[in-house]
Amino acid sequence: MYRTNTCGELRLCNAGQQVTLSGWVQKARKMGGMTFIDLRDRYGITQLVVDGGASSELVELASSVGREWVLQVVGTVVERQSKNPKMETGEIEISVSEIKVLNKANTPPFTIEDESDGGEELRAKYRYLDLRRNPLQKALKLRHQIAHQVRNFLNDQNFLEIETPYLIKSTPEGARDFVVPSRMNPGQFYALPQSPQTFKQLLMVAGYDRYFQIVRCFRDEDLRADRQPEFTQIDCEMAFVEQEDVLNTFEDLMRTLFKNVLNVDIPASIPRMSWYDAMDYYGSDKPDIRFDMRICEITSLVQGFGFSVFDSVEYVGAINVTGGASYTRKQTDELTEWVKRPQVGAKGLVYIKYNEDGSIKSSIDKFYTPEQLQVVLSKAGAQKGDMLLVLCGAKRKTQNMLGVLRIEMGNRLGLRDPFNFAPLWVVDFPLVEWDDETGRFYAMHHPFTAPKPEHLELFYSDKKEDLERVCANAYDFVLNGTELGGGSIRIHEAEMQQRMFEVLGISKEDAEYKFGFIINAFKFGAPPHGGLAFGFDRICALFGGQETIRDYIAFPKNNQGRDVMIDSPSKIDDTQMEELFLESTFNENQLK
Repeated sequence: MYRTNTCGELRLCNAGQQVTLSGWVQKARKMGGMTFIDLRDRYGITQLVVDGGASSELVELASSVGREWVLQVVGTVVERQSKNPKMETGEIEISVSEIKVLNKANTPPFTIEDESDGGEELRAKYRYLDLRRNPLQKALKLRHQIAHQVRNFLNDQNFLEIETPYLIKSTPEGARDFVVPSRMNPGQFYALPQSPQTFKQLLMVAGYDRYFQIVRCFRDEDLRADRQPEFTQIDCEMAFVEQEDVLNTFEDLMRTLFKNVLNVDIPASIPRMSWYDAMDYYGSDKPDIRFDMRICEITSLVQGFGFSVFDSVEYVGAINVTGGASYTRKQTDELTEWVKRPQVGAKGLVYIKYNEDGSIKSSIDKFYTPEQLQVVLSKAGAQKGDMLLVLCGAKRKTQNMLGVLRIEMGNRLGLRDPFNFAPLWVVDFPLVEWDDETGRFYAMHHPFTAPKPEHLELFYSDKKEDLERVCANAYDFVLNGTELGGGSIRIHEAEMQQRMFEVLGISKEDAEYKFGFIINAFKFGAPPHGGLAFGFDRICALFGGQETIRDYIAFPKNNQGRDVMIDSPSKIDDTQMEELFLESTFNENQLK
């Protein structure tokens, strides 16, 4: 055997036992006539010791080993003279009698430590080395634990795990598809699924009333900390259910994950908020409710006093920063420059300070009396020592900007503890949203989402203003300002589905070409059904107290969608291009 025990297993109760360990050299050091080696595997680290009384061959070999060499050692477990309480194996060491070098190693380009000296790009290039580090091993272990708990829970709820295809038909709604040319069907292409949406609905038609899959999905979209071109969903669908059934089932799933993985209890009843309230009070459809600082509309209180910036806009809103009156002029100027960044998009920032002595100081003093500003402060719930931050413009755009500013202030004030969990359901989304540029409606979620039953009359109206009032029978699970999952009750009748395509400006011909298979399936007895998909990578990251998902994916892509370790994507050779009937028109000058 290569090992009788792991490097994280042995304790003082094992003293006197002869053992065989295998692993990587974390570090080696000489102290007088003794050589100490820290041997590491994914279970932990054990200290080895070769004393001066050992054979010269063993002493010489122990002195020669380098970082990341792969060793097999035989020795006896002994009590350490100088114990290390920071190590789980810190009460013992191995008195080595035999060392076998299984593989030598080049000196790694960065240290394999919890806090490495390697930059992100360098560690991505040598990802297989980065994955040896303890933080990443903990992250992937957490990912495994969550997946295990998900499967156990859903199995107990009579869900069947069923795989769906990766090579499917392109149905361009939402993000861009990744496409795959077909050699056997010249000039035709598969698409990689953005989600298994239509297949899981077809499984409901087929009678598999509870389906799930921990599945890879693919979207060709701009990347960020919580987004990758290939990602994993916990994808679920249920037949013969209404919205309440779905929400109750997956509240129980999340409650089980929190308890069994983190030993955290979340509320017995998770709060719910309409999309309209989320936008009005938090400027986001995924509000972080760990802290208050709600947006307050003050439009009617500040217009008509001669300040043209406010008088000329649709909406004026404010957030109240507790303790913000102590901000210096330098700090308020820095905040003003911050909101002008493209990520926020404001033209400027107004502040109103309510000082501890009761006086009021504002950047718009010349237009408003203290009494008028006091009315604004009172509306926003400001107390002495607080400060209002005010933005204005088009209503939804300004609310979005205030939402971004609110999150920034939450970060600056330390109000967003990653291990303070505040789950929320956001419900009653608009079914569709109008785009002035293209002159058509787009589905807020996807074209298979059903309208709320009480809005069917509006749904079949030909008036734009009626359609804008239709609410979707949809729901998102939000945690700490991150959308962890979303779903809806689906359309299950062919006539209603065709009406949805009509609202979205999809012709009957296009609908038949792109979605004819599911419309036809609905004609053969489709049950009422609905479901939800959780972002598995996002759950892992938030459970680990992080915002970025990369450390919870074994081999992620960088911000440009590249895998720098294997240098992908890459060109293919001319033979492959010919076999796929492809011809490249790419010109490198296009990148300049």
